[in-house]
Order: sequence, then structure tokens, then C-alpha cells
Amino acid sequence: MPMSPATWVKMIATGGILCIGGPALVYYVSPTEEELFKRYNPELQKRSLENRIGKQQEFDDFVTRLKEYSKSDKPIWEAAAEAERVRSAAAREKVIDEQRQLAVDIERRRQIMRESAGENYRQ
Repeated sequence: MPMSPATWVKMIATGGILCIGGPALVYYVSPTEEELFKRYNPELQKRSLENRIGKQQEFDDFVTRLKEYSKSDKPIWEAAAEAERVRSAAAREKVIDEQRQLAVDIERRRQIMRESAGENYRQ
């Protein structure tokens, strides 16, 4: 039994309302970032404003690194992993150097304490 033209019109109209009206309703109902920010309590607003510059700088650094990775012939994830290995190796070397310097400082202080203790004992 074929459908009547009126049924086709109803189906097309209903589909159009759902396909266009649904996203339009979501767009109309969802608040903007500014409206959400105004709903924060004052402490959260202050903290958000303080962290905003740091977050922007972090994002800019991330985008800069991505641009550098994209210049490579390798896929971005491989270039990122390689750069992370280099950075972690450099960080490890820095920590090792700091620990060596700390050990040297501790030994130097012990030597000074031994010398001063020996002078006090002799007196």
C-alpha cells in the first residue's frame, strides 16, 4: 500500500524540524563562556583569572612544539616521543648534576666541621 503525498510531506517536515531544530535548540539553551564565568563564585573567578596567563602560555608552547614536530618527516607522535626522550634525558642529567653538587657541598661541610671540632678539642 503506497503512502499518500501528505504522509511524505509530514515525514520531510518532521525530519527537517528534528535536523535543524534540535541543534538550534541546543545552541539557544547552552550558556556562553562568559555566562558560565559569571556564575563562578568570586574565589573561583579570581583563581581562574590568575591561571589564565599560565594556561595560555602552556597552550602556546604546546602549539609551538607541534609545529616543530610537523616539520619532521616522521609522524607527529613519533617526533613527540623522541623529543620527550631527549627532554627526559636532559632532565635526568640535570638532577644527577644537582645531586653531585649537593654531595660535594655536604662533604665540604663535614670537612669544615671536622676541622673546627679538632681545633676546639685541641684548645
